[in-house]
Amino acid sequence: PQEPEPPKPAPPARSLADIPPLRRKSSANYRAYATEPHVKKKSKITASRKLQLKTLMLQIAKQELEQEEAERGREKQRYLAEHCTPLALASLPLAELQELCRELHARVDRVDEERYDMQVRVSKNINEVWLGRPPPPLPLHPPRGSWEGAGEAPHSGVSGLTPVCPPPQENREVGDWRKNIDALSGMEGRKKKFETSGAGQA
Repeated sequence: PQEPEPPKPAPPARSLADIPPLRRKSSANYRAYATEPHVKKKSKITASRKLQLKTLMLQIAKQELEQEEAERGREKQRYLAEHCTPLALASLPLAELQELCRELHARVDRVDEERYDMQVRVSKNINEVWLGRPPPPLPLHPPRGSWEGAGEAPHSGVSGLTPVCPPPQENREVGDWRKNIDALSGMEGRKKKFETSGAGQA
């Protein structure tokens, strides 16, 4: 018969200092970063130098913005000079001036309509972007099966019902409440109250 194997001794317990830190494959310097104390690197640029560089960058950006604005102004003047020629109105008679004004007003109206259409399209696109999807269109006709009769009106079946009217309220003339209190005070008032209650029961 084979003898049973003796139990294996348990491995000695290791302290946390003996356990090596985990190492990632993506970072080669992870072991050195985990074991060594992390020292914050000092900036080579002083605070005054940083402030000087920021002010210089702002000045350059301001100059570029001014140049772009001046370039847009020159481009606008150039476009107006090409497409909007000056009108010679001194030698035109009154009838031609009136006809020219009508034509200009008609052009302004057309441009205004186009601007309105473009504004509606832009606002619609903005709403679609904000909502995520376009809203469903409203139905022009009621869905099928909503009305029992094909050619009946939607409220035609309600005509046979009798309207329910609230009960009429009694309008009592209250008058001056102080006079009523004075009349019912004392023995005479009690006598009147007793007579009225007896007449009502009869």
